[in-house]
Amino acid sequence: MISRPRPPRAASPWLLAGALLLAEPALAQTYAAWQPDTYYTAGMVVTFNGRLYRATVNQTDYASTGWNPANASLWTDLGPATGTAPSPSPSPSPIPSPSPSPSPTPTPSPPASGTCAAPWSSSTAYNGGQIASKASTNYKANWWTQGNDPATSSGPAGSGQPWSSQGACSGAPSPGPAPSPSPSPAPSPAPTPAPTPSPSPSPSPSPSPSPSPSPGKHQLIGYWHNFTNPSGPTFPLSEVSADYDVIVVAFADDGGNGNIVFNLDGGSGGEARFIADIAAARAKGRKVVLSFGGQNGTVTLTNATQVANFVNSVEAILRKYGFDGIDIDLESGAGVTSGAPVVANLVTAVKQLKARLGSGFYLSMAPEHPYVQGGYVAYGGIWGAYLPLIDGLRDELNVLHVQYYNNGALYAPYATSGLAEGSVDLLVAASRMLIEGFTTNNGSGPYVFRGLRPDQVAFGLPSGPSSANSGQASLANITAALNCLTRLTQCGAIKPLAAYPTLRGVMTWSINWDRKDGLAFSRGVRNALNALP
Repeated sequence: MISRPRPPRAASPWLLAGALLLAEPALAQTYAAWQPDTYYTAGMVVTFNGRLYRATVNQTDYASTGWNPANASLWTDLGPATGTAPSPSPSPSPIPSPSPSPSPTPTPSPPASGTCAAPWSSSTAYNGGQIASKASTNYKANWWTQGNDPATSSGPAGSGQPWSSQGACSGAPSPGPAPSPSPSPAPSPAPTPAPTPSPSPSPSPSPSPSPSPSPGKHQLIGYWHNFTNPSGPTFPLSEVSADYDVIVVAFADDGGNGNIVFNLDGGSGGEARFIADIAAARAKGRKVVLSFGGQNGTVTLTNATQVANFVNSVEAILRKYGFDGIDIDLESGAGVTSGAPVVANLVTAVKQLKARLGSGFYLSMAPEHPYVQGGYVAYGGIWGAYLPLIDGLRDELNVLHVQYYNNGALYAPYATSGLAEGSVDLLVAASRMLIEGFTTNNGSGPYVFRGLRPDQVAFGLPSGPSSANSGQASLANITAALNCLTRLTQCGAIKPLAAYPTLRGVMTWSINWDRKDGLAFSRGVRNALNALP
C-alpha cells in the first residue's frame, strides 16, 4: 500500500534545445566507428553501418539498452560515409570538454582471448567499457564505477550491476591504456554553457549557495507537504519545528520526457518567502531537499535524451530555490521494477547532478520495504528493485530511510516468520540488513547486497495515528530500537553483530501530520536521538 499520496498537477515541460552543429569540416573516413559503452559529447561524429551520425546530446549508449545511432533519437543522420565531409556551418562554439574528460580517450582494447586484463583496483575509477580482471576472470565496466568489486558486483545486462563477466582468463595482464584515475567521469562542478533556449525556468540560475553545515550526528528527517490534505493546509517552511534536521519537500512533478517541474503550493507563503525560508533553514545547519515520487509520482527515463532533460531541469530547480539536493521516493507507478531502464538511468542522472552541483549535493531515498528487504524473499518485479539503484549510488547516497509501514510484516534472515510492523525486532532487523547486507531469494541468490555504512541508514515511520494506515511504533519501541542498534541494549529477539553508534536516525511521514498531532512524535524522537552515543 502506498503511503504518500499527493494530488496530480498539470505538467509544464521545458523544451530541450536543438542539436549542436560541428564548426570544422573533416573527411568522413577519419571518423571513428561508433562503439557501445562509450561516452560521446554533443556534436561528435561517428560512422555506423556505412553512414555518418552526429551526437545531438551528451550520452553513453550502453550495450545493455540496445541503443545505437540507427535506432536511438540521440543522433542525427548526416548521410552516407562516402569520403566527403559534412558541410561546415557557422554554429556556436562546441561545448567545452568536461574536466576530467571521459572522452575522447579511447576505450582500452580488450585483452587477447583468454588473457587476463590488468587487475582490478578499488582505488581506480573505470569508465564504461574498460576491462579489469580479478580471480582469473575478466570483467567489463558497464558504466563509470569505483570501489565496486567486480567479483561481487557483476551481472547480466539489465541487472543494474556495474560489471559484466567476460569469462575466465589466465596469463599476464594485456598491455593497453591504464584505466582513468579520475575521481569522477562527469563534468566538473563549474557550470557548462547551456544551449539556447535554456531549459532553466529562470533567465539565469544563480550558482548554488555554498554547502550548509551538516546536521547533527543523529538526525530527525521529515516530509513537508507541498499540498493540502486531511492534516491541514500547507504552511511556510519557517514554521517547521526546530527538532527536524532535514526537511524533505514533497513533491516535485513529472513534466514529461524526463523533465521535472516544481509547482509550489500557495500555502508556503509564496515563492520569495519559500526561497528565503530555505536559505534561513540552511543557515541554521538544516538540510532542505526536494523529493520526487509518492503514490502518484512518475518520472520518464528510458533514454539519454530524457536523462539530459532530467538533469537540466532538476539542476535549474535546485539552483533557483536553494535546495541541498533530492530525495528519490519513486514506486511502482514510476515503473521501478527489476531491470527497468529507469533504474540504470537514475544512476547516470544522479551522478551527473552531483558532478554539476559539487560535493555538497545531498541524496536520500525512501523506498517501501518490498523494494529493498523484500528482495530477501524474492528478487524480481518490485521485490528488491531498489537494490541496484542503491548499489549504483552508494557513493553519492547520504541516507537511505526505508518505509516500514503500510506494507505489513517484514521477513529477515534472523527470524522464521514475518516481523510485525512497529516492533523493535522489525526496526532492528531491517536496519541490520541494510548495514550488514544480505543475499536475495532466502540466501540463495542471485543478488548479493553488501550493506551500507551505518551513517547512511535511518528507519522510516509514521508520525502518528492518522499519517499512515499501519506501521505506527510507540516511542518506547523507537527508543529501544535506537539503543539496540547503537549500544546493543534494549534489544528484543534480534541483535546486530556489533553496535552501530553512527546510525543516522529516524525519518517520518510527515511534518504536517506531526504538527496536527501536537508535535508529540518529533519531541519524543528528538529526545531519544539526543541521548544516543
